[in-house]
Amino acid sequence: VTEKTISIQLNNNFTITNVTFQNKSNVGLLENDSISDLYPGFQYIVDFNNINESCCKYIFTKPSPVHSIHAENITNTTLNLSWKNDDKNSSSYIYQIVVDGPGDSFNKSSNKSSDLISNLQPGMSYRFKIYPQVDGGKTEGNPNETVVHTKPSPVSSIHVNHLNSTSIILTWNNEDVNASTYIYKILNKEPDFHSVMFSNTGNITLSHLQPGTLYSFEIAAQINGTNITGDTQEISLHTKPSPVYEIKAENITNTSLDLTWKNNDTNSSSYTYRIQIDGPDHSDIKTSNSTCVSIIYLKPGTLYTFEIYAQLIDNKTEGDPNGINVYTKPSPVYDIKAENITNTSVDLAWKNNDTNASNYTYRIQIDGPSSFNCLSNTTYVSISNLEPGSLYKFEIFAQINGSETEGDPNETTVYTRPSPVYDIEFENVTTTTLEIKWKNNDTNASNYTYQIYFNRTDYFDNKISNTLYVHVDGLEPGTLYKFEIYAEIDGNKGDPKDTSVYTKPSSVLNITVEDVSTTMVNISWESPDAARSTYSYVILINGTSKISPTTSSEISELNPGTTYQFSIYSIAKDNKTEGTPKDIIHCTDPASVDRFDCNLVEKKPQLSLDWSIPNGSYEGFRIEILNNRNKTLEKKNQIILTDLDYFTTYTITIVTLSCKKTSVPREKKCCTSITDPPPLTMSPVVKATSHNSFSVQFNSFNSSHGPITAYAVIITTSEGTISNEALKYTYNDFRNKETSTYVAYIKNEEKRSSSSTKNQDYVVEIGDESTTYGYFNGKLDPLGSYRACVAAFTRIAFVNETIVNAEKSYVSFSHLSSLVGLPQNPAVITGGVVGSILVLLVIVAIVGFIFWKKKRKGRNNEVPFTQIEPKKSKLLKVENYESYFKKQKADSNCGFAEEYEDLRPVGANQPKFAAELSDNKGKNRYNNVLPYDISRVKLSIRNHPTDDYINANYMPGYNSKKEFIAAQGPLPNTVQDFWHMIWEKKIYTVVMLTKCVEQGRTKCEEYWPNKQSKNYGDIMVAMTSEIFLPEWTIRDFSIEQSDSPESHPVRQFHFTAWPDHGVPETTDLLISFRHLVHEFMKQKPPSSPTLVHCSAGVGRTGTFIAIDRLIQQMEMENTVDVYGTVYDLRMHRSLMVQTEDQYVFLNHCVMDIIKSKKEKKMDLIYQNTDAMAIYENFTPSSPYIGRANGYHV
Repeated sequence: VTEKTISIQLNNNFTITNVTFQNKSNVGLLENDSISDLYPGFQYIVDFNNINESCCKYIFTKPSPVHSIHAENITNTTLNLSWKNDDKNSSSYIYQIVVDGPGDSFNKSSNKSSDLISNLQPGMSYRFKIYPQVDGGKTEGNPNETVVHTKPSPVSSIHVNHLNSTSIILTWNNEDVNASTYIYKILNKEPDFHSVMFSNTGNITLSHLQPGTLYSFEIAAQINGTNITGDTQEISLHTKPSPVYEIKAENITNTSLDLTWKNNDTNSSSYTYRIQIDGPDHSDIKTSNSTCVSIIYLKPGTLYTFEIYAQLIDNKTEGDPNGINVYTKPSPVYDIKAENITNTSVDLAWKNNDTNASNYTYRIQIDGPSSFNCLSNTTYVSISNLEPGSLYKFEIFAQINGSETEGDPNETTVYTRPSPVYDIEFENVTTTTLEIKWKNNDTNASNYTYQIYFNRTDYFDNKISNTLYVHVDGLEPGTLYKFEIYAEIDGNKGDPKDTSVYTKPSSVLNITVEDVSTTMVNISWESPDAARSTYSYVILINGTSKISPTTSSEISELNPGTTYQFSIYSIAKDNKTEGTPKDIIHCTDPASVDRFDCNLVEKKPQLSLDWSIPNGSYEGFRIEILNNRNKTLEKKNQIILTDLDYFTTYTITIVTLSCKKTSVPREKKCCTSITDPPPLTMSPVVKATSHNSFSVQFNSFNSSHGPITAYAVIITTSEGTISNEALKYTYNDFRNKETSTYVAYIKNEEKRSSSSTKNQDYVVEIGDESTTYGYFNGKLDPLGSYRACVAAFTRIAFVNETIVNAEKSYVSFSHLSSLVGLPQNPAVITGGVVGSILVLLVIVAIVGFIFWKKKRKGRNNEVPFTQIEPKKSKLLKVENYESYFKKQKADSNCGFAEEYEDLRPVGANQPKFAAELSDNKGKNRYNNVLPYDISRVKLSIRNHPTDDYINANYMPGYNSKKEFIAAQGPLPNTVQDFWHMIWEKKIYTVVMLTKCVEQGRTKCEEYWPNKQSKNYGDIMVAMTSEIFLPEWTIRDFSIEQSDSPESHPVRQFHFTAWPDHGVPETTDLLISFRHLVHEFMKQKPPSSPTLVHCSAGVGRTGTFIAIDRLIQQMEMENTVDVYGTVYDLRMHRSLMVQTEDQYVFLNHCVMDIIKSKKEKKMDLIYQNTDAMAIYENFTPSSPYIGRANGYHV
């Protein structure tokens, strides 16, 4: 069977009889066993028969093969097949589709001319055979086929494996079995141009793209060698913007910078930029719509990495970064200090507080006369090799180590110091001016000014000079000036060059030569200069020199009586700078004679003087007889002085004469000889007193030829003149008829002044049988007649202490007395009675003789002419004193009065020569109160030998011989001496017991200053306090001497309640005052005497010193000796305890003290707290109100 024919193989002789459609209509041509012109796919009824039978057969023609097979909607797993069949019966066909591909084939039927084929494998080649079928598939037409590839599966997982600004690498996946055979078609859908590329793999590199451009790529798998392409997968993406370039960091500061860059992409105008900022400890992101950005808030000196990404408008796509590493600038240094600036170097120090400052290096740009750089790894640098005195600008840049980044500079300008000047020289130095010149070789020296600073201890000044020279005036003489010379430019000083110089001392003034002696002078002078205390002085003496540290000098080893020229100039403290000398011509004192002998001329009123020739030069001698006459001799060294008085002590001085000067007198006290006394012009008076005795009365002889030392009463029975011969005869000689004249009695004369003119009557009993020396005054004969003569001796000598040696005695005789006759012996009448009487007389005579011998023995041991000394002490136990006091006080103090009378002459005969010198008389307040030489206070001699004199004596206290000084109240002309005594004797305590004026009379000069300090000579005194109390005032002073750095305090206790020549109102007043003073005295050195004075310095002064001694004596020894204390004081200064009232007052004080002890009223002496309040600097009320225990006068 074909589409149009049916060929039937007939068996059994069948033949085809008829062919009809099912509807019985005839169709086709019947040819033999074949039927043609049939319609394909129709059912035909073929009738055939054979002989035997007939039958019919339903036969379908084959459908015509399909044509125009077309595959549509091909996917990777499906496709739509469509085909055509023009058969008329095609609508009834069933199409059998045989699918042959990978794997098993399968069939699929369709009753339409299309069908969806699914479950295919992607990218496979399938052969599709389509069979049209009819009759339920029993008849099918010839197939027609087509080969169709399923599309490859769409790619998956398209991934941009690499993307940059001009290329992209895309990768994808395809799970198809044949994927390995695919080629891939990539369509670049550029906006204005499409391009196709192929890849045999699952990736492709797309290059030559435009940066920053949006690209769409379609990727489809394509079966290699075909145009069969799978469904596309599209990806849209931007190419990365091109990396920026030419990144520049600009305007870099320590905390900010500006970044700029370029991007030439076509689309760059739409870019935004992301700036990634990475620092050591901080990251940040900044964005910018332009090709620049400002970055702030950075850390100084820090390395930052800046990466700049160009970003597209999608805010996702960004180009590869381009970066730059930038250091922020280090912060500018600050607090730059230029230190240790010298003329060629400067040390710079600065600060930088950046975190990374430890990693900095600092570049220092030095700009000055020359420019250069230096580096430092620290914030300190020493820069040397600079030009002196030049202005340099130092710019300091902080640099980061290992980089070229440096911070903004900070700068300072510094002048190097000018070089120190040198070769400083002083010229034309005078007392007040000098000139200085110096050198400076700096290049800029011509632009310098020079500051010249100069100073002394208390003064500072400066000068300015534009040259290398300056004149300085207004200086102080003899002063060390320290000069510092600074070269200066624009206010910048170089190191000073210092030097010092002394100005010349001024010439000395007022040269005086004092205390001139024979081999020594004290030269003093004045210096007007303030610096004089630092000077030493050179004294040129006739070519030799001596150096003195003070304004006076003792020049010794001179020749006496010689004229010297003394040149004096000052030397400043440097011992080099000398002032201009000043001269004075002066002569040393002539030397006193070494030996001065004065000899009496026997029995003549003359003195024989001779002396040695003195050392040195002399012109002659002058002999002075005190209160007599003077005599000048030239070159002679002996003389006999005549016309003198007998037995007169002459003070004779001899002085050497030279240069119109006299030597220190050499003084001799010479007594002229005695001689025979002048004869007595009156005869002695004789008077019978018994039958064997008579009295001889005579006046004393004139003592002008010498003091009468003895009288001899001579008895004679003759009338002749008595001669020296008579002195050798005794009573025994007279009885033995060897002589008519004998010496009956020798009477030694008590000491009398040779100048005494007061006659004294003597009465001697002749015949009393007394014995004097070797002479017996025997009884005379009754009824005998006798004459008497008196021999007076100025000198009496004995032979073996018995008989007068007439040759060695100086004697004169009176005229003989009238004749005296003795009466008859009464014994003849009253023999018995007389006998008894005679026995009694013998006994009395024996007793009297013994008494006389004892008395004579004591008398003969005494020094001739010395009065009997009063008793020196009346020491009593304290417990016995009260009875003694009552006894002495009886009868209106009669006992005390007698004691005081005994004390009157004590010490009075001690010499007071110094006080009697004419130069010193004006220093005595009272002519009768003069200090004894033995105890007087001697001051240092300043100008004149008598400068050592002051009316004051050392007085013994209880503890030492010089515990006190008793002095008169100062006169106007002795105030300086008074303060000198206080200074020299180191006196801390002064007791003043008088008011300055009493009863309208000046008693004492007010010798102290009040408010202002005052100079007394070279002693300056300043009052530091003054406290007034009712009975006394206490003042404190500070004293110092001009040439001594030391000073010491003095306290004055001024007792104002003691009347002159009187006594205080009560005893306890003085006792309390004494205790106050004594407490202060105990605080001072034992060697410091306490100065006590009133007006004369004897009455009140003596009483105060005595009471101090007595109180201590009672306390320490339990004894008291008022009499002995006053005696001792009077042996050291005349008239101490001047009045009897004061003496009585002393005894009352002692009595009251003893009573107070008994009554245990210790407040009187020991507990006077009111008085002691002075030491606490407050003023108490009067401590004596209500007292009842005092003694009132």
